[in-house]
Amino acid sequence: MFNWIVRYSLNNRLFVLAFAALLMAYGAFTAWRTPVDVFPDLNKPLVTVLTEAGGMAPEEVEQLVSFPIETALNGMPGITRVRSTSSIGLSIVYAEFDWGTDIYRNRQLVAERLAQLREQLPQSVTPIMGPVSSIMGEVMLIALRLSAEEGAASAMQAREYADFVLRPRLLAIPGVSQVIPIGGDVRQLRVEPDPARMAQLGVSLTQVEQALRGFASNAGGGFIDMNSREYLIRHIGRTNKVEDLQGIAIAWKDGRAVLLHQVAQVRYAPGLKRGDAGYMGSPAVIVSVQKQPAADTVQLSRQIEAALDELKPGLPKGLGQPQVLFRQADFIKSSINNVTEALRDGAIMVAIILFAFLMSARTTLISLTAIPLSLAATALVFRLLDQSINVMTLGGLAIAIGELVDDAVVDVENILRRLKENQLRPQPRPVLEVVRQASVEVRSGIVYATVIVVLVFVPLFALPGIEGRLFSPLGIAYIVSILASMLVSMTVTPALCSYLLPRMKRLGHGDSPLVTRLKRWDARLLAWSFPRAKALIAAAAVCVALAAASVPFFPRAFLPAFNEGSLVLSLMFNPGTSLAQANRMGALAETLISQVPGVTQVGRRTGRAELDEHAEGVHSAEIDVDLRRDGEPVDRETIMAQIRTQLASLPAQVAIGQPISHRLDHLLSGVRAQIALKIYGDDTDTLRAVAEQMRQNLSGIPGLVDLTVEKQVLVPQVMVRLDQARLAQTGLSPGEAIRVLQALTDGAHGAQLVDGNRRYELVLRLPDDKRGPLDLARTLVDTPAGRLPVSSFASVEESDGPNQIGRENGRRRIVVYANTDGSDMGRVIADIRRVIAQTPLPPGGFVSLEGQFQAQEQAMKLILGLSLVSLTMMFLVLYSRYRSAVLATVIMANIPLALIGSVAAMWISGVSLSVATMVGFITLAGIATRNGILKISHYINLCRFEGEHFSQPMIVRGSLERLTPVLMTALVAAFALTPLLLAGDAPGKEILHPVAVVIFGGLVSSTLLDTLLTPLLFWLLGRKPTERLLAQAQDATTAVHSQEAF
Repeated sequence: MFNWIVRYSLNNRLFVLAFAALLMAYGAFTAWRTPVDVFPDLNKPLVTVLTEAGGMAPEEVEQLVSFPIETALNGMPGITRVRSTSSIGLSIVYAEFDWGTDIYRNRQLVAERLAQLREQLPQSVTPIMGPVSSIMGEVMLIALRLSAEEGAASAMQAREYADFVLRPRLLAIPGVSQVIPIGGDVRQLRVEPDPARMAQLGVSLTQVEQALRGFASNAGGGFIDMNSREYLIRHIGRTNKVEDLQGIAIAWKDGRAVLLHQVAQVRYAPGLKRGDAGYMGSPAVIVSVQKQPAADTVQLSRQIEAALDELKPGLPKGLGQPQVLFRQADFIKSSINNVTEALRDGAIMVAIILFAFLMSARTTLISLTAIPLSLAATALVFRLLDQSINVMTLGGLAIAIGELVDDAVVDVENILRRLKENQLRPQPRPVLEVVRQASVEVRSGIVYATVIVVLVFVPLFALPGIEGRLFSPLGIAYIVSILASMLVSMTVTPALCSYLLPRMKRLGHGDSPLVTRLKRWDARLLAWSFPRAKALIAAAAVCVALAAASVPFFPRAFLPAFNEGSLVLSLMFNPGTSLAQANRMGALAETLISQVPGVTQVGRRTGRAELDEHAEGVHSAEIDVDLRRDGEPVDRETIMAQIRTQLASLPAQVAIGQPISHRLDHLLSGVRAQIALKIYGDDTDTLRAVAEQMRQNLSGIPGLVDLTVEKQVLVPQVMVRLDQARLAQTGLSPGEAIRVLQALTDGAHGAQLVDGNRRYELVLRLPDDKRGPLDLARTLVDTPAGRLPVSSFASVEESDGPNQIGRENGRRRIVVYANTDGSDMGRVIADIRRVIAQTPLPPGGFVSLEGQFQAQEQAMKLILGLSLVSLTMMFLVLYSRYRSAVLATVIMANIPLALIGSVAAMWISGVSLSVATMVGFITLAGIATRNGILKISHYINLCRFEGEHFSQPMIVRGSLERLTPVLMTALVAAFALTPLLLAGDAPGKEILHPVAVVIFGGLVSSTLLDTLLTPLLFWLLGRKPTERLLAQAQDATTAVHSQEAF
């Protein structure tokens, strides 16, 4: 088949070249339209169920809301984990599904279960599903800074602008899934009853509630026909004037109406809030923009910025320009640009090396054509597979860029050699026939080498979870580009050679000066090495053993640390801290952080926004820190250490990470930290005690930082406890008593005021200064026995209770979480496991250790297991070709030789053993085998077609003739990686740098040792298999009358 492809390409050269030009143009166009993102799709299907349970304590939320929802969701098809957090007035349940399940089907299943559940939940409690959002979270944070200067916009005006102007405009952009403002003041029309005045005028709370219900609403009145026309009847009661509400009648007494303003204060006031925000030490409204899973982040960011520019002329007077605090597109652009530059620089290195060996612009050009054609074909396959252009797909191409020319180089070199020989013949053969035969001669070796390169990547596609999602696209990019380059070498390369090489001026010249010198050195080396063959092989085996023995001592990591250009700080004050106090300390933290050199912007979000899917209390703050990108690069670890030092004086626990890294941690363990130690049990007090003991025991482990216990602690509560016997004497039912008390303290939401597209709640509630324990006890309530104080039928006391309750898979749990300071993750985890084993647990309790390391351990085991399968398949492929286990083993000996250089390079560059380095080893195994295939095939072909016999001169001749393509392909593959070796911590290169280090080191050692040891191994072991193979080939040739090279 391959012979037919070469023959067809040479017979239709113009068509082949025209098709190649078209493919290149269409591939470039497709690549330009392909979505750009930082990573492949890492969205594990997750459905979030939020339930607002106004004012309920965490215990009630857990028992009445979270537990029934959890029970309903457990057991659904495809579900892997159900987590819940019950905090004050809020339940959030996370339902995680298997990778690969359809998120919309999952949401349908959840919706069906929630519909069945409605009857079991308290009245006025409605669970809703959060929108489908990308795991990458916020693509942008926009800050509206508030100023205390005269004439500046108020906190209420800023929040209204964010809620009713900015949010609807941003949600209208395709690809935006959620826009969440936090900070400022939400406007409410509040009615604050005066119980004393109500008692004087004989007005009950129920009468006030009924009067407010339906206030400022319109209604339809149907149609009427008059004068042969149809009229619509409307009943208009809508108003947004405070005076209209103050003047409504709530009762009739002594022939006169009692108006609302006589018994209550009516005013616009800030609503009760559970979160606030700050920017650079000042109060602010921060708007968080989240994207849909498949949206193009860079394009979406451009559209959001265009929308912000459109809205600038309409900014309210006194409100500052919106400031972009965090832009994920910055990290994506710098990452993609860095990797694209690595691709470009790699291609330049390839061109330089090819020219140095071939000393001909024509041969270099023919070989280089494989790069753009292979990239164009890969871009088309990406489009077919719905892959985005991201760091991993570009990384696959950057690693493959050197190998893309390998097939073409081998082809060109052999065609050039045969054309030179043909020119020296007395009767030269036709050029097309020489080109065809020369191309077919090396075809078998190229095809088998490519098949083996593809085979070694099989383990990547079997990786589970997040690491599989990360590295599979790299494997796809690598394999598709390599297969495309093989196809190019069978079609375009022979066609170009037939046009450009026969009329080349240097055709009559010998090798280039570099190649001549290298061949001279290689001949001397081989002459020196044959008498010492066994000693040299033994020395190489010792080096391989030493390299393999040192591998277990490498520090371990899951993935290399990213360099995102921004940090996220989690700041936890003591639970029970008020929002006002948390704001003051948060603003101080912003000021302290902004003083650190290298920090450009600081924004803070304290507590929880109204629409947020995180159950954070007001004691919790998340601070986003933007780092300087231009000028001298900043050292992230140094800045993190300085920030920790600056914040040491604050009474808060600090955990520092990066936005996307934190998201990946959250995806792996449900906690935004690298290591999550989950303690399960039934009693929250016991869990807290065990967690604190565990934290103290873990604090002595070196390399463990940001060690924190999840803040599930007791916070102060005011308890109004009904005395059933005394309540019965008042004639009031318990249900009505609770309803009245709830209306007075939490508020009765009677109506909604509509002002254009703006909506405000109308809330009936006691004034803030009348909701304390003493005032509540004195508050008068209407009962059948008359107006009585609350203290007559209930006790009002101060107590405490948990601030939140976490659950997972049906059990209560508390989390101790931590990060590492970059130390060896494997050692840290071993120390943690030892501490866990020594810590006693309560009856029925157990501990689960989760996080990045877990994914790394699973991935390592799987890669090792599947690599053995890959090696076996490689061996079988080689055996099927050479019919000899000995020859297959000689070829595969290059793999352990490559290990020597890889391990040495890792030790020198200080690279940890991670999933990324394992991918490097996988890639290396395929590339290293190629050299052996090219050499052994040529030795056999010399004996078969060129009259040589198995001898040292034949091996020397074969080695020298194959020296140029072997050295060229190896050096091209290695030096194309130099851009990834340099500036390894630049954005986008962090994850590819370890891969490049492993491949570069391995290629250097395997190429040098292959030049020396493969001829020696073939000399010692190859005589019998070669003679047997030649005899079989002779029999087959006699039977079929055709010759095909090995």
